[in-house]
Amino acid sequence: MANTGHRIVIVGGGSAGITVAARLRRKGQQDVAVIEPAATHYYQPLWTLVGGGRAPIEATARPESTVMPKGVTWIRQAAVGVDPEARTVALDDGSTVEYDKLVMCPGIQLDWEKITGLRQTLGRDGVSSNYLYELAPATWRFIRELRSGTAVFTMPSGPIKCAGAPQKIAYLAADYWREQGVLDKIDIHLVLPTPGMFGVKVFADVLEQTARRYGITVHFQSEAVAVNADAREVTLADNVAGTTSTLGYDLMHMVPPQSAPDWVKKTPLADPANAAGYVEVDKHTLRHVRYPDVFALGDAGSTPNSKTAAAVRKQAPVLVANLLDAVAGRPPSASYNGYASCPLTLSRHTLLLAEFDYSMQATPSIPFIDTTKERRDMGYFKRYGLPALYWHAMLRGLA
Repeated sequence: MANTGHRIVIVGGGSAGITVAARLRRKGQQDVAVIEPAATHYYQPLWTLVGGGRAPIEATARPESTVMPKGVTWIRQAAVGVDPEARTVALDDGSTVEYDKLVMCPGIQLDWEKITGLRQTLGRDGVSSNYLYELAPATWRFIRELRSGTAVFTMPSGPIKCAGAPQKIAYLAADYWREQGVLDKIDIHLVLPTPGMFGVKVFADVLEQTARRYGITVHFQSEAVAVNADAREVTLADNVAGTTSTLGYDLMHMVPPQSAPDWVKKTPLADPANAAGYVEVDKHTLRHVRYPDVFALGDAGSTPNSKTAAAVRKQAPVLVANLLDAVAGRPPSASYNGYASCPLTLSRHTLLLAEFDYSMQATPSIPFIDTTKERRDMGYFKRYGLPALYWHAMLRGLA
């Protein structure tokens, strides 16, 4: 069973899909379809502030229908496969959609089951994660309720969306406990799979100072591999020594390992050299390296940048320009430099705006402001400025 084909088909109606669709419509493309089953669109970068008690969860969600660009065909099914030879996308109702050009941005998969015992305890007994809409408010509840004990904040190895989020919630919580006068009664542990606090030294230096300020014990090159909810213990693997240890907790914020959606991994579009299965594209042109009619951006792409909404904002115009070049039979004319931005909340009122590219050098984009320093004005920018930019400009193809 086949649906009518479309000139350009976009898989995914999240940040990347809606932004690309809006830009294509503004460029005069008449036949654009977006495959997206969800009825709700989320602004996920704000979930950290929800977990830290600085924003209401309701502010992060809007009906998908309100962000879908006018004139776009919305196919309200889930994609389950792609045949790049036949140029078709398989849907979960058994039908297929034909395409001339395909844009892959189905998002990222949260692999909760890769941490033994985690899924069963999420949302109760002090264990939460800001990576789910339903759980971010629970994070704030657990933080408010903790007056003494041990708090553990973990980050998995491998690419994840918003790699700064596992640290951000630790600092928001620590600053709240400082305000409440109980910080000295709470033993805070931050578990990182990396050898340092951040991949760019100027930002890593600030984060080291922040961890020291709150008295946080940092476990480098380590990650959580199992949770024993009955004993309230988490098992940590030391990825250098090859050993494991256990740590008791009263509160724990967990971030699961992440990968491309399972169905994407099974398609010929997946990078065969990477078990995470991301769509294999040229990191500058965002065009598939083996299938020239396919492009990808956002969390599901193989580009080695940080997976953030800010990266999508810079990728979208490049992808649209190169896709339209392909439609016209021209070689790609635009190039993505790997720009990503990670607004790191260092307290309940201050923020470090970490901007960088493939060179892993700081690449500040705001004139006359030193964004390599912790700033209060950037805290307001994250809470109010960035959501406004997202809803009213980025998703409309204007920024």
